[in-house]
Amino acid sequence: MNNCRIGVIGTGIMGAPIASNLLAAGYTLTVYTRTKSKADKLLKHGASWATSPAQVAAEVDVILSVVSDSPDVEAVYLGPDGVCSQLKQDTLCIDMSTIDPETAKRVGQQVRSQGGAFLDAPVSGGKNGAEAGTLSIMVGGEAADVARAKPIFDVIGKSVVHCGPVGYGQLTKLCNQILCGLNLLAVSEAMVFASKAGLDVHVMLEAVSKGAAGSWAVDNLGTRMANRDFAPMFMIDLQQKDLRHALDTARSLTLPLPGASLVHQLLAANQSAGEGCEGTQALVKTIERLAGICKE
Repeated sequence: MNNCRIGVIGTGIMGAPIASNLLAAGYTLTVYTRTKSKADKLLKHGASWATSPAQVAAEVDVILSVVSDSPDVEAVYLGPDGVCSQLKQDTLCIDMSTIDPETAKRVGQQVRSQGGAFLDAPVSGGKNGAEAGTLSIMVGGEAADVARAKPIFDVIGKSVVHCGPVGYGQLTKLCNQILCGLNLLAVSEAMVFASKAGLDVHVMLEAVSKGAAGSWAVDNLGTRMANRDFAPMFMIDLQQKDLRHALDTARSLTLPLPGASLVHQLLAANQSAGEGCEGTQALVKTIERLAGICKE
């Protein structure tokens, strides 16, 4: 058994498998999430329940938070029953949410002012990567704190890159989301082009996946599009939140992002059609509707 006591705050699509892998690795786990039923499986496998982020902070050595957006992270750490109200000296706080970089800096400053350490460590790899323990982890913070977190990161990810000080993990993740969004659009357009031209989309994917056009998006999102599988590996609503943070940051830098802006608008059409909780691969349905193709 590992002696380090870990608290996991947030046991949704990403947090639950991350926590499960830590349990399997022998860590003692305390968990908190707003909807307790989402933690039932973890509790059955030996995790302890906390009634608030404050209680988590009082009981553990390391805190991992995996929640939806910047206001959620602020509430978890800075709220009346938040982590900082019961933060112990030298507690390592690792936020693995994808949030606005300025929020990461603000929360990190408060944690450090109270004697703790803070890393912003957003991840890429989706639900499948979280379940397999193969996430890519982009970390901002002090090198000594990254080294302290490395044994934990090695359980849940296959790639750990120290990107710079606090906030740089989030900035790097926004680069990741810009790339993911444009890859998503490329696959969607190729799928609709193939369908309109009369190709078998499965055959097309097999042909292109082995050449220069091959990518994670082709293999994972393209296959799901072809199979009309729109269950979320990563929800449209969350991708929209991430692109909003990227576009807001770009505006603060006086930087145009025409491609990311287009993807953001197209995914808004999915949201308007009631598809925000579907996987990002459902973008293909917006492109199909623009092309006059109706498959539903």
